Amino acid sequence: MRPDISTQSKIIDIAEKRARHGARTTDECSDHKRIPLSVFIIAKNEEDRIGRTISNCIDWADEVIVIDSGSTDQTVNVAQRLGARVLHNDWPGYGLQKRFGEDQCRHDWILNLDADEVATDELKDEILDLFQTSVIASHDFWTVNIYDVWAHEETAVKHAYAYKQIRLYRKSIGRFSASAVHDTVRPPQNARLGVLKGRVEHRSIRSLAFQYDKMNRYSSMQVKEMHGRGRHLPKSRLLYEFPMAFLKGYLIRRYYQYGWWGLIASTNYATGRYMRLAKSIEADLLENTEKSRHDSTVAQRENA
Repeated sequence: MRPDISTQSKIIDIAEKRARHGARTTDECSDHKRIPLSVFIIAKNEEDRIGRTISNCIDWADEVIVIDSGSTDQTVNVAQRLGARVLHNDWPGYGLQKRFGEDQCRHDWILNLDADEVATDELKDEILDLFQTSVIASHDFWTVNIYDVWAHEETAVKHAYAYKQIRLYRKSIGRFSASAVHDTVRPPQNARLGVLKGRVEHRSIRSLAFQYDKMNRYSSMQVKEMHGRGRHLPKSRLLYEFPMAFLKGYLIRRYYQYGWWGLIASTNYATGRYMRLAKSIEADLLENTEKSRHDSTVAQRENA
């Protein structure tokens, strides 16, 4: 669910004020503060989130690029006013869109952020230090911890769920996978992999309504991608998919530490996993029905 009109107006106004009085464009940044790093962000209808993402890297990265896939809100205007270079590319899928973004970056070193993610000040200082001391060259890929931040939180709590991903890397050595669903950097075997201590804060969920819409869309994409590769989930998983996923969220992801909200978060995580399984089984049934109809039609023609 998107913010109401008054909230959107406030967000856009804040972004405009930052662009005029606070944030400087890439070309206006002092040379000694800028490092030879390209930051790219894929986006669509992110006017309420992308401003913070850009503002936290526009003053120290040599270029910030936004790849927009057809926003109908103020995403493009907000990004341009904050100093980012905005390019349009019709949506081909997650991994493919990020590969397009990589191609637009003029530097070999790339930092990828999503429009709902923010590089913290600690991560910024760490990356600046890597470049200023030439330690950056000791590895070709650097992983970063990405922490979930719920809509009602200002920042990630200590027990927030986090996962590691390669986000700082050399595109000449490894790139994002060409997958419509998965967006993961694929390093070559025996790649030199470093670990960053700073973190990215991930504000993935605007609201529960937004989360359910996202789960519905993403589960459909997952099933299409899986079946395209010939992978079919067994029906027996219906017996344990939901309870096992709930326990994974509640215990392994430590959602129990959120109290009542942890029960909601765990249930929604399990629901997303169940939706993927149910849609996979539904697709199998539809494929079998279509095959039976086709075989029946062929048989009738042969007997005619």
